[in-house]
Amino acid sequence: MEQLKHECGIALIRLLKPIEYYVEKYGTWQYGLDKLYLLMEKQHNRGQEGAGIGCVSANAKPGTEYISRERAMGSGGIQEVFQRAYTQIKNTPANTPYANIPFCGEVYMGHLRYSTTGRSGIAYLHPFLRRNNWRSRSLMLCGNFNLTNVDELFDQLIDQGQHPRLYSDTLMILEMMGYYLDQKVQHLYELYKPKYAKGEIRNKKIDENIDLAHILRSSTQIWDGGYVICGVTGVTDMFALRDPQGIRPAFYYHDDEIAVVTSERPVIQTVMNVKDKDVHELPPGQAFIVRQNGEIFLEHIQEAKNVSPCSFERIYFSRGSDKDIYQERKMLGRLLLDNILQAIDNDLDNTVFSFIPNTAEVAFYGMMESFEHHLDERKKQLIKNRIHELSEDEWEQILSMKIRREKVALKDIKLRTFIAEGESRDDLAAHVYDITYGSIIAGKDNLVVIDDSIVRGTTLKQSIIKILDRLGPKKIVIVSSSPQVRYPDCYGIDMNRMDEFVAFRAAIALLKERGLQFIIDETYKKCKAQENLPKEQVINYVKEIYTPFTDEEIAVKTAEILIPEGTRAKVNIVYQSLEGLHKACPNHKGDWYFSGNYPTPGGNKIVIKSFIKYYESNELNIKN
Repeated sequence: MEQLKHECGIALIRLLKPIEYYVEKYGTWQYGLDKLYLLMEKQHNRGQEGAGIGCVSANAKPGTEYISRERAMGSGGIQEVFQRAYTQIKNTPANTPYANIPFCGEVYMGHLRYSTTGRSGIAYLHPFLRRNNWRSRSLMLCGNFNLTNVDELFDQLIDQGQHPRLYSDTLMILEMMGYYLDQKVQHLYELYKPKYAKGEIRNKKIDENIDLAHILRSSTQIWDGGYVICGVTGVTDMFALRDPQGIRPAFYYHDDEIAVVTSERPVIQTVMNVKDKDVHELPPGQAFIVRQNGEIFLEHIQEAKNVSPCSFERIYFSRGSDKDIYQERKMLGRLLLDNILQAIDNDLDNTVFSFIPNTAEVAFYGMMESFEHHLDERKKQLIKNRIHELSEDEWEQILSMKIRREKVALKDIKLRTFIAEGESRDDLAAHVYDITYGSIIAGKDNLVVIDDSIVRGTTLKQSIIKILDRLGPKKIVIVSSSPQVRYPDCYGIDMNRMDEFVAFRAAIALLKERGLQFIIDETYKKCKAQENLPKEQVINYVKEIYTPFTDEEIAVKTAEILIPEGTRAKVNIVYQSLEGLHKACPNHKGDWYFSGNYPTPGGNKIVIKSFIKYYESNELNIKN
């Protein structure tokens, strides 16, 4: 499939013992920093645009820095930020107290970024930092999120008297939390000022009594979107907060030495060498909090509602080494049996099965298991019907029947297509994949190739179908282990334009072919009439674009759109059904990409804006 820019990755560590403990047990104070590096490397797939790390020291003395931070752009961001950090450490004079060594502290934060807004640059890289001479007012944040109602957040900040420097949800979250943190600290200051004349003692009482849960509840009242927000204050209070719909994933682990939060479960299992049962999923609407004194607890922040964890995490984004995700992806492949049999006219003898590397490999295993079981049943029936009549040759023929599988497509090299434009770029893209020549019988075999999803269809048209056709198959069947992607995402994946989706383009083409353009116009009018309504009142009328057609009709038209000129083989596209998705991933109901059922009101607002923009940019083409 086309590489999608998607959810960012987070890593959060809290050391629960004094630094000296780790020096004595592990031979280095860098235990936490080294673990952070491993947690980030194991999630490098979640961010290729940049990386950032931060550290807070609890024991830094006044006059010295207590927060260290490094950020770097590009796919090599992880290596760059850690190289800088280790260089600073190396250049620190010997015998420097631990509290004054850069990146030596009790809390570590790491972030891997994939932009979902189109904005880039060092200013947009996490962690974001709000510095203050009062340690209790300092705040460092990172997250995996996208909020749909940035305009409302912006207005609220202005109402509070603030002047936001960037129109960015990250900065707004930072300043909103900072506002309530300041309020809490000021309240405690006024409370303790008459009781404690000495500033050091007064500050200690303030630090000990900051209620993070209250600050989080106050900050998140109007948030709409998918998020996991991680934060640490200057006094090393730490939290990770998940949205009430559970859209974005987060997992945590702790023992008596360390507390860890990441975006994916197997990352913690591998780095901390623990079993899957020891790693827990952060419940929707709750925060995992570690106080400066090491106290650990979960706190309800927002009521869990319409819980809809992202299904694309299971299909594509998260690591397939997760036990549950591995089984779910196999099930997605298994459930495609009947539709594929129909597409190849039940001709298993003359069909070769393969997959698009590398993300569809697990679904391929499931698909193969289902076909092997189907073939075993067919063999049993053949034997059962003629068990006393079969000759030795017939016995041998039945027992030799096998499902044919080959590694037909190879991911050759990662071509840097950004260096070229136009036809030259398309020519480069056509060579991203290579094929295994001689893997099928030309003119006789069907070729079934499974992919994890079909979103834009660009790679299929420019590369995959062309190279598969070189093998001379009678028919090419492209199988998607996910349903048809029809609607934009607004919770953290780079899918926000209607005309990006080949399924949408197919539906529009069908409407025009059948003289149903009025549906496009009526949908636009209904969306336009809602443009200025509160998000809570908005209805997703874009669904009406697809209503006149079956899934099969849209699949046929999609194939027509994606078949490159000159293709000799017949091309079919087979999609997973929505019911199949829910059967394979029963605990991840977030299917808005496929169904248009957004779990928050802001989702409906985003989809109608996307359709309005599409219609107004293409009005002449739509009417002709």
